[in-house]
Amino acid sequence: MRLLLRILAVSLIGVLAVFAGVAQAQDFPNRPIRLVVGFPPGGPTDLYARLVAEFLSQSVRQPVVVENKPGAGSNIAAEQVIKSPPDGYTLLVCASANTINTTLYAGRLAFDFAADTAPVAGLASVPNVLVVHPSVPARTVAEFIAYAKAHPGKINMASSGSGTTPHLTGELFKSMAGVDLVHVPYRGSAPGVADLVAGQVQVMFSDVTAAIAQIRAGTLRPLGVTTKERAQALPHVPPIAETVPGYEGFAWFGFVVPKGTPPAVVERLNREINAALADPKVKGRLADIGATPLVFTPAEFGSFIRAETEKWAKVVKASGAKVE
Repeated sequence: MRLLLRILAVSLIGVLAVFAGVAQAQDFPNRPIRLVVGFPPGGPTDLYARLVAEFLSQSVRQPVVVENKPGAGSNIAAEQVIKSPPDGYTLLVCASANTINTTLYAGRLAFDFAADTAPVAGLASVPNVLVVHPSVPARTVAEFIAYAKAHPGKINMASSGSGTTPHLTGELFKSMAGVDLVHVPYRGSAPGVADLVAGQVQVMFSDVTAAIAQIRAGTLRPLGVTTKERAQALPHVPPIAETVPGYEGFAWFGFVVPKGTPPAVVERLNREINAALADPKVKGRLADIGATPLVFTPAEFGSFIRAETEKWAKVVKASGAKVE
């Protein structure tokens, strides 16, 4: 009899929790929502976040504020979000870097990204592009490899930070092409691209969004994209894989919340974000900056995060990439 009462009590608690979550979702949101970005203003993650935030502010009729917390390849922002109340009002605008960091910072993080967050929705995917300062006498990937081999350790490679996709796609290139480039990490893509334009560094595996304006202006020279296929935004730029067989890597962005956020709230956020990504104006703006909408259910995004974590773990270990 006591066992039966315990089972009934547990079942009742579960039912009440479900109803509480549904009630919370029906009332959600009733105050401002924060989108925390682990990179500085002006970079692609920040740009995508503000694009979606503008749409969400109108659709949910509450302010949606973008908050920049740069540092440690987005680890600072991730930890802040993970420690936030699991109520759906604080989201991390996550990126490829967060899955890379699981291996790159192994044993040094105070959280487990996949285990301590709940996936909400995708945002966008974008290829990286190998761009050089015009002073570099190379117009193809093959010519750049030859130039780098002739000047080992003398070419500076910018990235948006240690552990980011620009860093790891660069490290993968170094390993597969057999070249020695000096990694120079920045706190975001924008300052890295700015120094590349100024000639302070010579090369960068930049995400297309951060570099496309400078490419179009002719202040940076694109040599190859990091995806297997040509990028829609840069149809004249060949894949690096045509010169370095098997080479591939791309950046992606999405949204997660602290673990324990009510499933009904997560589903509401997913619907609103996917509606934003389906909006013609948002899709058009993403296309203009070289990005493709990444539409997932929460479960699909969770599977994607796990697959990316495994993929980049192999790249980090094979390349010997380290955090400076």
